[in-house]
Amino acid sequence: MKSNLYRKIVLLIVVMLIPIIGLYFYSNHTASDVVRKELNESNMNQLVFFQNQVNSNIDILASWPNLLIHDPDVKSFQEIYLNNEHLNLDGINLIKRIQDKISLQQSSSNWRGNLSVYSPSLQRVVTEQDARSYSAKELQPSARAGWQVQRYESSGDTAYLFSWYTAAPFTNHVDPKAANTIIKVEFDSSNIQEMLDRFKSDGRRDPFYYRQDQGIIYNHSADRPFIRDLVAQLKGSPLKKMENRTVEMDGQSYTVSLVRSQVTGWYMIDYLPLSEIMKPIASSNRLFYFSVGILLLMSILAAYLLYSHVQVPLRQLIYGFHRVTGADYSYRMHVEGNNEFSFLSSRFNSMVEQIQELFEKVYLEKIHVREARLKQLQSQINPHFFYNCFSFITSMAKLRKHEAVVAMSHSLSRYYRYTTRQERDLVPLEEEMEFVKHYLEIQTMRMNRLTYDMYVPENCRKLQIPPLLIQPLIENAILHGIEPHAEEGIVRILVSRDGDCIRVIVEDNGGGMDKEDLLRLETRLNEPMDEHMGCGLWNVQQRLRLRFGDTAGIFFSRSELGGLRAQLVWTLPEET
Repeated sequence: MKSNLYRKIVLLIVVMLIPIIGLYFYSNHTASDVVRKELNESNMNQLVFFQNQVNSNIDILASWPNLLIHDPDVKSFQEIYLNNEHLNLDGINLIKRIQDKISLQQSSSNWRGNLSVYSPSLQRVVTEQDARSYSAKELQPSARAGWQVQRYESSGDTAYLFSWYTAAPFTNHVDPKAANTIIKVEFDSSNIQEMLDRFKSDGRRDPFYYRQDQGIIYNHSADRPFIRDLVAQLKGSPLKKMENRTVEMDGQSYTVSLVRSQVTGWYMIDYLPLSEIMKPIASSNRLFYFSVGILLLMSILAAYLLYSHVQVPLRQLIYGFHRVTGADYSYRMHVEGNNEFSFLSSRFNSMVEQIQELFEKVYLEKIHVREARLKQLQSQINPHFFYNCFSFITSMAKLRKHEAVVAMSHSLSRYYRYTTRQERDLVPLEEEMEFVKHYLEIQTMRMNRLTYDMYVPENCRKLQIPPLLIQPLIENAILHGIEPHAEEGIVRILVSRDGDCIRVIVEDNGGGMDKEDLLRLETRLNEPMDEHMGCGLWNVQQRLRLRFGDTAGIFFSRSELGGLRAQLVWTLPEET
């Protein structure tokens, strides 16, 4: 199928848009990667900064014991207890000074922390609010180097207590039995939660702390089920000291940043949904693709307008000229609008109409000439037919067969009465068949071996047809099919109707014709008449097509009776 202008224009538009879309896709992909990379770096920097703040606060708390353990009052407190088993006024004042210093240290940090001074040899501990004795079991399980973490339940929630021990004299491992003084500083995870809450103040973040052997420290408004699912995914691979990951959760992508604390060994983790981060880029993408779609639709509409207003009229004109070239002068173009093509279409219709009228006049003149020639030939043939009939009458009269004379005279008068009434262009089919019957009666009286059979349905009797249309086929069957043979002759005439399609079949049991002769006969009927062509059948063919169109005509085939089968076929006009 040939490509038309409309498809070519649409294809050109699509080809032009493909590089634009491809370039935009590439630049958008590159921009998205850069944004994602910068975002990950920004998140990592913020997490590192926050982690340093937390570590700084923890380092401040860890420095308290180092400051107190060298304090003179703390040393005096131990010596007093070593020399005196009972408190005196100086001892009480010394404890008071130690408690003031503990209070001063605790108030020096933004975090809430507790300091405790232990004397393992005297089994006594001094805190900001109290000075009491303690048992070895209270200190022995916890006194280890580095930050120690204990889980506990607070108001139905899991909390964590961080503890740091310093001993005098200093050793890498705190041994309560070998130490003169042990100072413990401790804080709970509520301090970290408050800092996480401040870090979450922008509304997008949801930071938390995680350590595999301990658990999770949430901020107060954290989505805990989601964080637990996220941690379960992170456990699938080893965690680095500092990294960014992309995690798929519930059909959505999240960028996860984590930083490990060198002080506590806990990971600070934060996650952000990529859809929110990339929302401006996604909005820009939608706007671009929407614009491209609108541009494509407008381009297709413009191409369609060009196609419908230019190419369609041109194709109609070309098609019309092809029809006219093929001698179809009935074609008319449909005129719409008021433009150059409508003017051309109306001029084309006018030109073809004039040509058709001219050809019809010329063709009718040719038909009239052919009919005049036909009548001339019939006038030459009819006397011979007429003499034969009168010879039959004379013979029958001599033999005194008056019935045969009457029958021949009656049929002959009816035959010539019909042939001489040529003033009508159309006659009912039943009249034409009555004329055919008289003709066959005459032939059967001349040839006793001839029999015939006729059938005309009721719905066909009133059909209007040109006169003398069927008799030439019967005459051809008798003269060329039956007379040359001595056997019994049969002629059958059958009329049928299928919707608007009418068929008149005339067949005989004569010698017939082979396929090549049949094809040659049909071809000659469609060619101009020459001296070798009989005028009867050719005249019937031309009259049929002139009245009922190019689909009408005579068609020949082999008859079931053994001879020739001729069919007159035409389609009734719509008004019929």
